[in-house]
Amino acid sequence: MVYAILLIGLAIGVPVAFAIVAALLYFMSNAGFPYQLSTVATQMFSGLNSFALLAIPLFVLAGELMNESGITVRIIAFSKVLIGRVRGGLAHVNIWASVIFAGLSGSAVADTSALGRVFIPEMEKEGYPRDFAAALTAASSVIGPIIPPSIPVIIYALIVSGVSVPSLFLAGIVPGVLLAMFLSGYVMMFASKYEKRRDVEMPKEEKRSILIDGIIPLLMPVFVVGAILLGIVTPTEAAAFAVAYALFVGTVLFRKLSWRDLPGIFSRTMVDSAVIMIIIAAVGAANWLLTYNRVPNLLTELTLSYISTQWTFLLAVIVLFLLVGLFLEGIAAMLVLVPILHPIAMSLGVDPVHFGIVVIFNLMIGLITPPMGLCLFVADSVAKVGLGRLSMRILPLFLVELLVLFIITFVPVTVTGLPSLLGY
Repeated sequence: MVYAILLIGLAIGVPVAFAIVAALLYFMSNAGFPYQLSTVATQMFSGLNSFALLAIPLFVLAGELMNESGITVRIIAFSKVLIGRVRGGLAHVNIWASVIFAGLSGSAVADTSALGRVFIPEMEKEGYPRDFAAALTAASSVIGPIIPPSIPVIIYALIVSGVSVPSLFLAGIVPGVLLAMFLSGYVMMFASKYEKRRDVEMPKEEKRSILIDGIIPLLMPVFVVGAILLGIVTPTEAAAFAVAYALFVGTVLFRKLSWRDLPGIFSRTMVDSAVIMIIIAAVGAANWLLTYNRVPNLLTELTLSYISTQWTFLLAVIVLFLLVGLFLEGIAAMLVLVPILHPIAMSLGVDPVHFGIVVIFNLMIGLITPPMGLCLFVADSVAKVGLGRLSMRILPLFLVELLVLFIITFVPVTVTGLPSLLGY
């Protein structure tokens, strides 16, 4: 009945956090727990009692500030100078602009929204079908939460003790770049035929100016991730620096951001952060109850009685998270399932950093799978081509991402190689 309440709540559109709390209260009332409301409230606040969680609203704010500072246009121009002349140039620019944008926002949805407004109409002008342009924008935005800085990585490190944010940041770089390369390979083989024209050669002086303008926003992720890796700052302090840097770039260097824009930016940041925080709080209470009833231990013992190898377990995890990603938002799914699956992975000898990136990559693919893929909804809100057409167009790109997922899952060095090389 507990699961029925949770599933029915999600099916009728009840926010994830409230559906979880309703299921918890029902279970506790039937199990004879005293003071159910106060216990759930206490555990929800305990789930938020972490200094590291401050990094989430700060990174969200930094991303909003960078978006409003005219950074998107500069990133696109920067990417166009570097790879715009390649066969299928504008489609490649779309993909690699997502790689650069990933270092600023760490959010796939923000990536789809910001880049989609520019790329979808521009790609249509150059001969690409509008639905393909929207699908490519959504698919490449999955790179956003994989390349650091990344909000899902910070949340994962909070869920799992003993896994550091710097090691997860480093572990996400190669998979993110690998995904961009495979998407570019697909474009070169199957989609470059759409482009009707190539850009005329621009003057060297203009190229130099565009490259200089592009380097300024690129320095932010270098400073942020570099400072964390060197142990100079914590992720929360790095997020505060990112906000200060974004504010300085927007108001002083580029002068695209006025003080009148700040209330709206702060408002959007508070709403986006509140959605994440209330899910973390509700799942924190649920995890407390699961631990209290020894559910993770029981599931570990049950799983190990049927699954005896790492590869079988990892294959089962891929299937599970792909199915869950169809219906549940990535961070919520991670908060619910990782505390249960992580001990099983450790019992089988799976590297914790490797497992973390596989889980995050897996759930981010869920952002482009119907019926609940958030990036699909955002891309369609810009392109207005219909979710049916968009879902058909994104299927080959989904298969490309699934191939990369299998590579990083069954070739662990693609994930663990860089952290090991740098001593993490």
